[in-house]
Amino acid sequence: MPVLTSFFAETAEFKAGRSSPSRFLDKCLARLDEAEPTLKAFVHLAGRDAAKALAAASDARWKAGTPLSPIDGLPIVIKDIIETADMPTGQGSPFWAGTQTRRDAASVQALREAGAIILGKTTTTEYATSEPFHQTTNPHDAKRTPGGSSSGTAAAVGAGIVPAGLGTQVVASTLRPASFCGCVGFKPSVGALNRSGSFDHLSQSCTGILAATPGDAWVVASAISERVGGDPGFPGLIGPVLPSAGRKPARLALIETGGWGKTTPGARAALAEKRSQLEGLGIVIADRNSDPDIEAFEQAIADALTLTFDIYDWEFRWPLRSFARGEPAMLGQQLRARQVECAGMTIDVYRANIARRAAIRQRAAWLLQRYDAFLSLSATGAAPVGLAWTGDPGVTVAGSLLGGPAMSLPLMADEGMPLGLQLLGGIDKDADLFAVAEWVWSNRGLMKGAT
Repeated sequence: MPVLTSFFAETAEFKAGRSSPSRFLDKCLARLDEAEPTLKAFVHLAGRDAAKALAAASDARWKAGTPLSPIDGLPIVIKDIIETADMPTGQGSPFWAGTQTRRDAASVQALREAGAIILGKTTTTEYATSEPFHQTTNPHDAKRTPGGSSSGTAAAVGAGIVPAGLGTQVVASTLRPASFCGCVGFKPSVGALNRSGSFDHLSQSCTGILAATPGDAWVVASAISERVGGDPGFPGLIGPVLPSAGRKPARLALIETGGWGKTTPGARAALAEKRSQLEGLGIVIADRNSDPDIEAFEQAIADALTLTFDIYDWEFRWPLRSFARGEPAMLGQQLRARQVECAGMTIDVYRANIARRAAIRQRAAWLLQRYDAFLSLSATGAAPVGLAWTGDPGVTVAGSLLGGPAMSLPLMADEGMPLGLQLLGGIDKDADLFAVAEWVWSNRGLMKGAT
């Protein structure tokens, strides 16, 4: 099984002089050479000499006690929907392969300023939607999908090549591949991380982090927000630069979501076992059967996937509609079909959809006054066999619709494959959710069967 290595945990060794970013980078490059021929996570690799020079400069800063940030020297990868000045941004489409925009996205700019070392661009599905283009494999079983649309980033982190990478999510594109590939996934509150320069521009879109540990995810996210903030008009990620200590939750609300009927028996059993273990540690967990307010909330989000796609289709009229009219071959079959389906949608329908979403978010905020977080599955089950489908988003989409932070922790298994435990919090309460997730992660050894 791939071994995930935390960069954030290693920085104590940098400070003590027992290790260095250069040594860490060498380990990452060796693992890349070993795994990538089968994994196929990358569409472009940065120059190694340049990466090693950056690592050497970081060595000197850590030795002098003047690192640029907690992620100075961090090897990281970027989803190929996000612009990089020195590498192409292909958007998961053969028609954009090799396109050089000659600028960094805001998130990439921030990472460079913080001293991170960008090793390459990772595969994504077509325009970060649902249609696979590249043949990236799962690091735990090459016959299975890594999920999408942050396919390559999740695979690279899950394979132990890098401790962190950037993804995006509008439906399930960070948390589902995190679940499938056995790494941590963090989707912040909508607008918390600046998406300028990312070709994933829908109203539920978020820049997400895939990482070895919750701590690695947090320091990457905070480094971005500290330097470029959130989306224009948003306050950015709210919380400390360094991860806060874990906080034991008193009450959690388990939500099945509208995708429950598609979950596998193994996934349901794994979640039930994890619930029992958390209750054994003194946490009260309620569900739709014990709290009528949770039942009402479940009914409100039962069609979260349909509502999300209706909103998504209207917002994707540009640029997909112009592609479909001008050069139909620039769109895959699934996207062409969705453009046809939404052709009759009006602005009034869209307004009604986003009003309904706002009402659901208000209901979630009200319910979270009584619970520390929502608890759920990060995927309907193990990663499906085959590379033509990235998996069902049914249990993950609710977190995107709600707009608050969500984290997937690799604490369960199904069919011998990783399965994530999902925690969801209130909008702009990212630090609170992280504290709960960190407590769960820190106590995973107390939970039978934890990975």
